[in-house]
Amino acid sequence: MRYDENYKSWQDSARTVYNRIKYVPLASDKNAYASFGGEARLEVVNFDNEDWGRLKIGSNNFLLQRYDLHGDLHLGERFRIFGQLRSALQGGRKNGPRPIDEDQLNIQNLFLEFRVGHDQKRTLTGRAGRQEMDYGSGRLISVREGPNARLYFTGAKVMYASERLFLDGFIMMADIIRTGVFDNITVKQANLWGAYSKTIVPKAGNLDLYYLGIRRDHSIFEEGNEKELRHTLGGRFWKYGGGFIYNLEAAYQFGKFGEGHIKAWTGSLDIGYLFENVRFKPSINLRHDYISGDKKAGDGNLQTFNPLYPKGGYFGFSPQVGPVNLMDIHPYGTMALSTRLNLQLDVVCNWRYSLSDGVYRPSGTFNLAGSGSKKRYIGTACLASLMYGLNRFISLNTGIQYFKTGGFIDDIIPGSKDGLFINTRAVFKF
Repeated sequence: MRYDENYKSWQDSARTVYNRIKYVPLASDKNAYASFGGEARLEVVNFDNEDWGRLKIGSNNFLLQRYDLHGDLHLGERFRIFGQLRSALQGGRKNGPRPIDEDQLNIQNLFLEFRVGHDQKRTLTGRAGRQEMDYGSGRLISVREGPNARLYFTGAKVMYASERLFLDGFIMMADIIRTGVFDNITVKQANLWGAYSKTIVPKAGNLDLYYLGIRRDHSIFEEGNEKELRHTLGGRFWKYGGGFIYNLEAAYQFGKFGEGHIKAWTGSLDIGYLFENVRFKPSINLRHDYISGDKKAGDGNLQTFNPLYPKGGYFGFSPQVGPVNLMDIHPYGTMALSTRLNLQLDVVCNWRYSLSDGVYRPSGTFNLAGSGSKKRYIGTACLASLMYGLNRFISLNTGIQYFKTGGFIDDIIPGSKDGLFINTRAVFKF
């Protein structure tokens, strides 16, 4: 979140070329200043059987590029303007660009911000305009950093922050993404609203509580295509850092799907241990998710969980299965091979929660109908990734993911094939 960066403390630092870009004084009292930055990201991808052989695409090699420039203008202690241009490009993909791959030129962030009061222990801030949002572990609202094109919203947000309590309230509109230049379509109605809080619990961790509402005129599930009004109530208790680490989250959803009723839920348990004082600082984790699916096809009611705006890599850096109608067991571990090089290994075993519902994409959109099979097991994903930080400007990572199809995929797709994903990404930020 580039708008979270603050370079006011650089006002008395050495005036190198880089420092002059990050802190540009505009007044003698140094409370008015500007800051500039940007990013270039290149990613080479090889994806074999992205669709498990259903579309007969086979090997798909393509290049992803992302560029952005931003400016942050502070006019005193209270008023701020932040803007960011973003270009996401794709080349070589056999079945064409997806909205998550390409958006040739767009305004990613452009908002006005006003802070009330000067009390450093308690602040109240209002923000209006286009902005990225990211909450919690990214299960429901995320910028979606894994895919090439990040998400954004347009609307208003109020943020309260104290030493132990952080509370945001917002009402937003989401655009329909097109792949051209400044051609995204703004949906002129509120389709995302809610409140998200985080409370720091001394010695125990952090407690998040949230309410989220969405409205969509056309939502597609195996149950059908209907207007959707859905409310989500949820909570998360978590702690990261040395020693015992955990992330527990649960949410319940209710509302209307056409003339039918929505009753859906999810629960996630992620526990592990970080051995801070052991060579390579290894960590081991075990994660387990339950995500509801529809109980009875054709009855008009819907028990399928909607992940709203999830991050693309919640079940791996390029998952083929989304967080809908799913049960999974996900052991993973990390090692710091050096101060700059980190390794992560994952295994993700996936089952359908309900045999009356199908499989959905990482974005939560409908993919494969479940009515053609009584098999529950979807498949197993095995992942390995290396992340290297050359310096504060340049980072590299590469990964490989193999997806072994299970009984359900083999039933639904005749002659199904295992998936293989390999990528290498280089990022330059300033």
